[in-house]
Amino acid sequence: MEGSTQENVSYLLERRAHKQWNPKEVLKGKLSKSCSCSVQKLKNSFIGFFPVVRWLPKYKLKEHVWGDIMSGLIVGIILVPQAIAYCLLAGLQPINGLYTSFFANIIYFFMGTSRHVSVGIFSLMSLMVGQVVDRELQLAGFDMSDDSQVVAMGPEDLRYGSNTANITKLNSTLGAFNMECGKDCYAMSVAAALTFIAGVYQVLMAVFRLGFVSVYLSGPMLDGFATGASLTILTVQVKYLLGIKIPRTQGFGTLLITWINIFKNIQNTNSCDVITSVICIAVLVAAKELGDRYKDRLKIPFPTELVVVVTATLVSHFADLNGVYGSSISGAIPTGFIQPQVPSLGMMPRVALDAIPLAVISFAFTVSLAEMFAKKHGYTVRPNQEMLAIGFCNIIPSFFHCFTTSAALAKTLVKDSTGCQTQVSSLISAFVVLLVLLFFAPLFHSLQKCVLACIIIVSLRGALHKFRSVPGQWQINKVDTLIWIVTMLSSALISTEMGLLVGVVFSILCVVARTQLPHVAVLGQIQDSVFYEDSKEYKNLSTVPKVKIFRFQAPLYYANKDFFLRSLYKTSGLDPVLEEARRKKAEKKAKAKAAKQAKENGQEKSNGDTPLILTPAGLDFHTIILDCSSIQFLDTAGLVTLKGILKDYKQIGISILLACCNTSVIDSLKQGSYFETDEKDISTLLFYTVHSAVQFAVSREVAISDSVV
Repeated sequence: MEGSTQENVSYLLERRAHKQWNPKEVLKGKLSKSCSCSVQKLKNSFIGFFPVVRWLPKYKLKEHVWGDIMSGLIVGIILVPQAIAYCLLAGLQPINGLYTSFFANIIYFFMGTSRHVSVGIFSLMSLMVGQVVDRELQLAGFDMSDDSQVVAMGPEDLRYGSNTANITKLNSTLGAFNMECGKDCYAMSVAAALTFIAGVYQVLMAVFRLGFVSVYLSGPMLDGFATGASLTILTVQVKYLLGIKIPRTQGFGTLLITWINIFKNIQNTNSCDVITSVICIAVLVAAKELGDRYKDRLKIPFPTELVVVVTATLVSHFADLNGVYGSSISGAIPTGFIQPQVPSLGMMPRVALDAIPLAVISFAFTVSLAEMFAKKHGYTVRPNQEMLAIGFCNIIPSFFHCFTTSAALAKTLVKDSTGCQTQVSSLISAFVVLLVLLFFAPLFHSLQKCVLACIIIVSLRGALHKFRSVPGQWQINKVDTLIWIVTMLSSALISTEMGLLVGVVFSILCVVARTQLPHVAVLGQIQDSVFYEDSKEYKNLSTVPKVKIFRFQAPLYYANKDFFLRSLYKTSGLDPVLEEARRKKAEKKAKAKAAKQAKENGQEKSNGDTPLILTPAGLDFHTIILDCSSIQFLDTAGLVTLKGILKDYKQIGISILLACCNTSVIDSLKQGSYFETDEKDISTLLFYTVHSAVQFAVSREVAISDSVV
């Protein structure tokens, strides 16, 4: 392939010979490598599966221990009220939230590769679990308006099949358990099965290295999804703020239906809960705002949630708010651990589809947070190992009455700001939760549910602040903002799972639309240079006489080939097919006219040798140069399109030259027989730069003109 520079110097580039890919040999090599066994390989596999073995022996006690202890204590203190609060979203008992926080932190300590990520209960995961739990409870025939919780139980009373009087009296016979199970027990069985399946999906994704799935979850889509879900979470908590009892809505339009039910029952508002909610929200918001304003001066964040919970619990207990005003309380939280239970195999087929978005979102949030903080602190994480870690953070705890976990941004930020150095801080946080599980859990008996709802709502501040940035984001990138808006609205107004699906599909459609309707440009030459740019975007560009330079800024494939042709015809001002038809029509008309004149003059019939000059009106160019620098690849339809325009324009005397093609495009052209046999014409059709193509077109025109003269 040759091209001419401004000094008419020719260059010849020779492609390297690449070894032909043999799938059989590659597969054989990978299998032999993976099936081989040695002591060193087993050791490496063990260390890879448990990264703690690598970094814990190198732990720098003097440098890291203080920061890890402080961050672990602070996060553990924050975890306790949040673990209890988020159980309202999941439709489970407070004890299950504490179990989840405890086991998730322990497992991630052994398997995680991030030093800063805090894994545990996440509001979005809790909401998605709660929606599945409520659906299954409703299908099982439980009364969804019954909002009571277990109020006087020990660990032995929480086992499946318990006949404790305080458990919901409506029971359902489960074939999977072959026993009677109360409402709370059934809810936990649904959550455990869902969590187990989600963890299995995540482990399978890690085994088959399907982490690339997360690339389809763009940042704007995830932000919109989280914001839309936050609106749903806020709506679900309003009934606790007002102290009214309405069933949780299932299916599409949850947000709107819930608000309708709230206004229908607004007359049943509990004044005690409203006053408590106003005070708690005011205190929490004020403390958060002050903390954000003076965070540089505070060495550790103030545990506002814990102070509010302790204070509210004491007030509720000594004032007997439940007995006097009918305020809804958390009820007794038993101490100790419940006997492990195998997740219900019969329930798993019912929740298998629901576990897919849970698995993907949990993994996506965990990996994105891990990579963000790894980049900030200058170390690396392994996404595949992160997927394994979060998978086992779901599989193992599902046997211990836990529900789905994920990395949480707020707690991770707290860990980072309080001096966290390693995952030893997770052990400290787990120890704090363990103390509550063993000794302090019953003290939260009188805690009002409205206080827990306030904690959840105030924790949504970050997601709801996204609305402020929409105008600015619109100015930066309109497509990303549109993705955010569509995902947010669909998550809030349709359903959480449907919002995720709509967001992914809409994001992909936006990418497809960008390639289907890409920017096209006619290029002009930058004065006294060999560079060419968009004539509509830059001033003082000079046009090349009788040459048009066209740039198509997208891959050329089946979805945009028609747009490519329309754009080329429009910018060149000439459709070769129509021009060819016009010429044939004009030629036929000219022949008929010549024959008529000959007949009138008494001459013989014309043999068709009448010379015709059929120059297209207004045609001021003889060459079109296609700048292919932005064409990443060609498919079969794109190749056929290029071959078609080469042929069509050639028939009307216009040359098509290609410039700046990458090797992938060149290979496609060669394999598709774009050039003549043995590629003899490649040096006259393909050029390294736009300028070399321009020089060739100009020099060829000069040569033709000289030969005519």
